[in-house]
Order: sequence, then C-alpha cells, then structure tokens
Amino acid sequence: MSKPKLTPIGGNILVKPVSEEKTSAAGIVLPDTIDKEKPQKGKVIALGTGKLSHDGKKIGFSVKEGDVVIFKKYSPDEITVDGEDYLIMEEDAILAVIK
Repeated sequence: MSKPKLTPIGGNILVKPVSEEKTSAAGIVLPDTIDKEKPQKGKVIALGTGKLSHDGKKIGFSVKEGDVVIFKKYSPDEITVDGEDYLIMEEDAILAVIK
C-alpha cells in the first residue's frame, strides 16, 4: 500500500482502518459486525499541518505516522482515495496508541 495523494490539514489525522477477524473457541470466524459498538483500530498514515493554540502557536501531535491507534467509532469521516478506504479524524478522537 502506497501513501495516498492526500494530506490532512490543521489538527486532522489520516488513518487506514484495520479490521480484525475474530474466531470463536469452536473455530467459527466471527464477522466484524459483532463489535460495531466498540472503539475501532487503525494505522496512522498522515498527520495534518498542526492545530493552533489560542495564541496562534502550533501544537504538536501525540501520535506519529505508523502508530496503530484505537479511536472512537463515530468520530471519523470516511473517504475513499484511489480505491482505498481511509478515515479522517481529529486527534481528540484517538483514545490510545497500541505499543
């Protein structure tokens, strides 16, 4: 997967969603619809130009490109670029970074 020709602006972050197939104890693959109400996971692809503070100074991001993050389900905007699905969200929508 190559980086899309898309750069978020301001405090926005571009994320590639990551879906996880889960298997039950009996070996049955559970569809991702089972977890629709839980927070979602994705990989940070690109960071915006930076959010501005009240006094006009740029605020750095807490995440970096390549981080795998967990974010609020209904926060991001879904987009498709070159046939690939991506999400754009504000950094406030990110709940955690998976190490």
